[in-house]
Amino acid sequence: MKNSPSFSAYIKSPYKSIKHNTYFNVYDHLFSKYRNKKIVFIEIGVLAGGSLFMWRNFFGSKARIIGIDMNPKAKKWERYGFEIFIGSQSDMNFWKNFCNKIGKIDIVLDDGGHTYDQQIITTEMLLENIKDGGLLVVEDTHTSYMKGFGEAKYSFINYTKNMIDRINKRFGKLSNNKNETRVWSIEIYESIVVFCINKKKANQTSVPTDNGGKDDKSTDYRYKDNKTIKNLDYINKFLKYIPGFKFIITQIKFFVVKINCKSKIFFK
Repeated sequence: MKNSPSFSAYIKSPYKSIKHNTYFNVYDHLFSKYRNKKIVFIEIGVLAGGSLFMWRNFFGSKARIIGIDMNPKAKKWERYGFEIFIGSQSDMNFWKNFCNKIGKIDIVLDDGGHTYDQQIITTEMLLENIKDGGLLVVEDTHTSYMKGFGEAKYSFINYTKNMIDRINKRFGKLSNNKNETRVWSIEIYESIVVFCINKKKANQTSVPTDNGGKDDKSTDYRYKDNKTIKNLDYINKFLKYIPGFKFIITQIKFFVVKINCKSKIFFK
């Protein structure tokens, strides 16, 4: 980690901060492009103040660094040039007032209480306020596999999985009112989930395209490794004009693919 800019900033901080060693490579990867730029950086959970100084060291003097904590004593860090807000990250009204005061945000780093309510409500309340090109980063997501942080089926990782489903439902043939257009993509690291914001790209209509190249009429071999489907394709050549037969063949193919599933061994 000696060559890590974020780790170097962490070590230089005059006050205590606690970070997992695996996080610094992620910080460097995600945040390096924001260094020495005029950005709004929000950190939830400032504890002993050490990470505030870390991020000032890392991002530089142009960054507006804002800390959020439930402990009123955290206000003391304002004398060092940081902005501090006192409130609960599971309080929706707190977030509404906060967003009205702060405006648009470049980066949110959630290192707060790590309960599912705290993580999910924070994400939902802040997504709209993050600029295109910005990030919402949730740390310590390993709590989703631990007891004591909320009801398991409503864990933050299950919320993230649901978000992945909704992003994929932007696909043209699946698109419906449950798709996700606030988040362009999601990046997953050990104990860290990153929501990448680009609303213009996330709201792009999904349609098939054709590059206009010459069609060599190649045979589609996608199911040629399945003898049953090969036989169905052969039958379909002769009977495809019978009304409803194409639909029946398609449904049989779906069923054959399902019962012949080999990859299920990787879900154990």
